[in-house]
Amino acid sequence: MPPRRELAPEPTALEMICQFNKLNPLKLRGGADPLKYEEWKRKLENLFEIMECPNRYKVALTTYQFEGEAEYWWETVKPRGEENSMTWERLIELLDSKYYPRDVQRMKEREFLNLKQGSMTMMEYAARFNELSGFALHQVNTEERKMDHFE
Repeated sequence: MPPRRELAPEPTALEMICQFNKLNPLKLRGGADPLKYEEWKRKLENLFEIMECPNRYKVALTTYQFEGEAEYWWETVKPRGEENSMTWERLIELLDSKYYPRDVQRMKEREFLNLKQGSMTMMEYAARFNELSGFALHQVNTEERKMDHFE
């Protein structure tokens, strides 16, 4: 019979905050630059993946990173009193609608779909392709589809 594996105990909130802070997460200050927001969100999600962060801590850790305008916005939308707590998925929906409006998403997707190498070197084109493909994930969700869009 194989040896029994002991399950690691669920981390405490304090342990998660300490681990999170050691990774130097970026702050979200708000503002009108959807690309900065998208970069912030991508880096935050990468940190959570590295930490193997349980969903139940993500909202608190994320909102802990808000400063300035983002912090003021959070004060207006966060659950109060008897309301149910906010889920990670709902927080991302709210953040996306605030800092990455649908019209900007469509514009970046069109930019990706219209991308041509033109006078760019292959390295420049590949870098731009990779950057913009993040705005049209459903267009490149398989290697075959990615190759279809890469000139």
